[in-house]
Amino acid sequence: MHLLSASCVCVCALLFTALPLQVSGLETVVGMYGETVEIPCKSGAINAEDVLITKWKYNKGEGLSGDLLVKQRDQPFLVSATNEYKDRVSMAANSSLLLSAATLLDQRTFTCMMVTGADITENPVNVVIYKRPTDLQISDKAEELEIGKLTKLGTCIASNANPAANITWLKNNKPLVADGKGISIQAEVSVDALTGLSTTSSLLEYSAEKEDTDAQFTCSTQPTVGAEMLSSPATFTITYSTENIVLQVSAQEPLLEGDNVTLKCLADGNPAPTSFNFHLKGELVKVENADSYTITNVSRDTTGEYKCSLVDDPSMESSKDIIVQYLDITLSPSGKVTKSLDETNTLDINLQIDSSAKATVSWTKDNIKLEKEPKFTKLSFSDSGRYECDVVMGLLSRKDFFELVVEGAPVIKQLSKQRGEDGQHKVLFCEAEGSPKPAVSWSINGTLLEASPFINGKITHKIMVVPTANLTVSCTVSNKFGTDTQAIYVSSLFEDVRVDKQDQSQGSDQTKLVVGVVVGLLIATLVIGLVYWVYMKKTKQGTWKTGEKEDGSSEEEKKLEEKVEENSQKAEV
Repeated sequence: MHLLSASCVCVCALLFTALPLQVSGLETVVGMYGETVEIPCKSGAINAEDVLITKWKYNKGEGLSGDLLVKQRDQPFLVSATNEYKDRVSMAANSSLLLSAATLLDQRTFTCMMVTGADITENPVNVVIYKRPTDLQISDKAEELEIGKLTKLGTCIASNANPAANITWLKNNKPLVADGKGISIQAEVSVDALTGLSTTSSLLEYSAEKEDTDAQFTCSTQPTVGAEMLSSPATFTITYSTENIVLQVSAQEPLLEGDNVTLKCLADGNPAPTSFNFHLKGELVKVENADSYTITNVSRDTTGEYKCSLVDDPSMESSKDIIVQYLDITLSPSGKVTKSLDETNTLDINLQIDSSAKATVSWTKDNIKLEKEPKFTKLSFSDSGRYECDVVMGLLSRKDFFELVVEGAPVIKQLSKQRGEDGQHKVLFCEAEGSPKPAVSWSINGTLLEASPFINGKITHKIMVVPTANLTVSCTVSNKFGTDTQAIYVSSLFEDVRVDKQDQSQGSDQTKLVVGVVVGLLIATLVIGLVYWVYMKKTKQGTWKTGEKEDGSSEEEKKLEEKVEENSQKAEV
């Protein structure tokens, strides 16, 4: 069924030999390996209705060609190939050649011939078959990379591709470029004799750096068609000698006596050192398979310089200062202190501070802040109270206290009275000092209005009385050390009323009397002055008549002047 009829063969032979050939330009079609390739038959300006015969052939090489299939107008196509193309070729409705299961052997020229009424047109098409690599992976990976040493990192293989894959190496997704020093890349391509597919191998030699720790190395290929291929990432252990060592001190802040402190030695070598020497204030301690050493229950004597070093290189070391904070105070006196009231009795305060740094001190008395440290050069009842010192150094603080009690016989400091606001009673006040707390008693019954709290040896008693007669009231305070009594005169309320009235009347009479005396004295002074003037006049006249000296009259004048001055002073009084 695939053979042409004898009449068709004769006609085709006559046509192909008698008609002139028209050959169009060569174009290229890309097909994928193993898939069906569609090779177009371009008719150009030829109408499909005018085509009598369509024929496909291929270039066998050495100037020879082979037939594939042929189709007459209004007839199904007939396969004329008898070799490997026999079961792989067919024709599409648009006269394109369909070539299934493409291989690299199909990379050749295929020609479409069309016969019209008077012409034969040929349309050659070049076919190229591409294939992506079957796999892309890194093999023969190095176990570790040493800093500064060019080492084979691995081989990236892109297998069974066409054309041969072009491999690129990447570190952290950035391409590596061979520089002849720290990066060397060598590529090889091998071709399979049976399939004609190529396998590319790329060898990377690399000189690592510290920064390459945990770096991801990959390789990629960009095929002629299709998406980029990327290998799985590979990481490598980067080895290098120790260049730096650091001693870390791990402890709570602040480091106090009784705490623990851990020393940790960190070295940047890889693999890291496993043994260290710890220098503990003159004592050498070696630890193996560890990098830490713990000092328990530190004290202030622990303060000092500490070091760690490599066992195989003691010159490589690191040091740290450890300071143990401490704050101790001793207060003398402390607790409850009892002193008797004595003019010669004093109290010395001694606060000793033992600390790792300068501390600040503040004082309070009965929770009230004092401006400075208390001094007791002469004790008094008011000095009694609770004294507390607060010593602070950084985050540390210490407190201590003493409670001073000054004891002695009570003394009444003030006994006073005042009339009530309503005028119907009187209030008596008795203020006293003493310790222990004195008992207060009165010589008259009254209503207790208030007894103040006993603070710092002081107490105030206040009573209300309604005196109906004049009387003397006494206040008595006493404790185990003695007694003190004071009295105060208290007039009756009725006497106060009478006295007030008398005061008003006497005040009016006295005012009148004073005014009268003053007027009388002024008149007397005028009279005396007038008499003195007359007398002096007569005396001088007598002298002129008798011719007596004026010495005697001078003495009389002095007496009169003294008399006038005395009277004048009395008048002023």
